[in-house]
Amino acid sequence: MTERYTAADFSSFGPDSLDLTKDVADLTADLLDIYSVSGEEKRIADLVEAALSSLGHLEITRDGDSIIARTNWGKPQRVVLAGHLDTVPLPAVEGSLGTVPSVWKEQDGARLLYGRGATDMKGGVAVQLALAALLTDAAYDITYVFYDNEEVASELSGLGRLMRNHAQLLTDADFAVLLEPTNGTIEGGCNGTMRFWIHTSGLRAHSGRAWKGENAIHKMADVLTRLATYQPATYEVEGLDFREGLNAVQISGGVAGNIIPDEASVHINYRFAPNKTLEEAVAHVEEVFSGYELDFVDQSAAARPGLDAPMSRSLIESVGREPQPKYGWTDVARFSEIGIPAVNFGPGDALLAHTDNEHVSDEAVRQCLRALENWLTAT
Repeated sequence: MTERYTAADFSSFGPDSLDLTKDVADLTADLLDIYSVSGEEKRIADLVEAALSSLGHLEITRDGDSIIARTNWGKPQRVVLAGHLDTVPLPAVEGSLGTVPSVWKEQDGARLLYGRGATDMKGGVAVQLALAALLTDAAYDITYVFYDNEEVASELSGLGRLMRNHAQLLTDADFAVLLEPTNGTIEGGCNGTMRFWIHTSGLRAHSGRAWKGENAIHKMADVLTRLATYQPATYEVEGLDFREGLNAVQISGGVAGNIIPDEASVHINYRFAPNKTLEEAVAHVEEVFSGYELDFVDQSAAARPGLDAPMSRSLIESVGREPQPKYGWTDVARFSEIGIPAVNFGPGDALLAHTDNEHVSDEAVRQCLRALENWLTAT
């Protein structure tokens, strides 16, 4: 059963206000109880803005359903803590976990919180909000960024919009931490991503007289063979191994059961390591599919790890775990593009993101909060 929920279906769930001083795991549950699928973030953005506005040490700027909250303590360096408010759509299976409202479960001695966005990434957002209330002074000035539309096409990104409309509030930072799920370790940089279509054309005919036509689906065989035989590479970048991937993610074609198809299309996703520029990645797929026209629909640059930045090294020391690469694309790439070193660090296992049993432990969220608090207040 598939069904597209809307915010109206969940208007009775969730808190009327956010208490940023409560246990950060319980704050995570409150955030999960607020429906905020991409494009429907207004309610959660309203509550986040109201909670932040009650804190006297922050300067608040709102743009659509994105919010920037800044301290102005006069510190010599500034850190950005960023996270997105939206989630992917909810599963529509009756009684399944990973829905709104959230569900607490005890498992193997751990207390687990289930709900859409538990890992991606309302646990991280809860840590941001808790820090905003907790830290009335720190070793750095802090810019908290909460934004909409991360889980959809890049041109809709709330962070991208903030960078266009309020660049002066972001570009003065020296370092950024994106609180995407990393299982409690630091993940440096990210792979780049691009999507494109390859189309084949033929001649429509009755399948009883197939020799009169040209089968566009059969012409797709060469493209699929190139994909099936492609050997993705792994590249070491600043001490981290980034695995690439080139995969068909959608395919379409055909008219009816008795018609030779005259059109077919395959949608391809390329995940490329940060040793390549966007232009070099485009050139690579054009070489792989030489002879075909590539119809690009999305292109996002990769980001180098940034682990050699002094603030990154101090964060690694505070976390106390070996950094790992980020295989997926994240908004660290946007910060990297404007010259701000950035890493991913947040609670929860990224492998659970977007799944119907998405969950995070209460202790994982608390550990993330402690690590960032210790780092931000260390002198």
